[in-house]
Amino acid sequence: MIFSNNKSTWLGLVLLSAFFAQYILKLEWPWLYHLQQEELYKRWSGLCLALFIAFQWILTITRVIKKLRRFAMTMQTIHKWVGALSPLFFYMHSMALGYGYLLLLSYIFFSNTLLGYFNLDVIKNNNDLWFKGWMITHVALSITITILMFFHITMVFYYK
Repeated sequence: MIFSNNKSTWLGLVLLSAFFAQYILKLEWPWLYHLQQEELYKRWSGLCLALFIAFQWILTITRVIKKLRRFAMTMQTIHKWVGALSPLFFYMHSMALGYGYLLLLSYIFFSNTLLGYFNLDVIKNNNDLWFKGWMITHVALSITITILMFFHITMVFYYK
């Protein structure tokens, strides 16, 4: 396996490292922390995060729908760059990982993010089994994130 020079992967790794560095070192921007405590901000930033997750599914749509397949390669590039920004979207919604199912959602979200950074364009490998295993894992984690996201949204609006 050879690692290629992929700018979106490097950006993503820097943002992911920065997120965990601030989390471990308990570095907070007070103005953002206070915003994240406000109900209105939580809902709007949550909407942005949910739209980000929904947007990432467009790649699947362009690959599955025959008429849209001509856009798949362009969408794949956009998917990677937007995915590189995922720690930033998460950070704007929450500086913390949460607890209970939110901790599980956070772990799966960041695991899938990291898996996405080391996509098959980054790790040069033509092995069909490697490709299928990577793709199945990435999609399965994405489905799990989406289900947990809808569960989280339901809980937020049910209990408020």
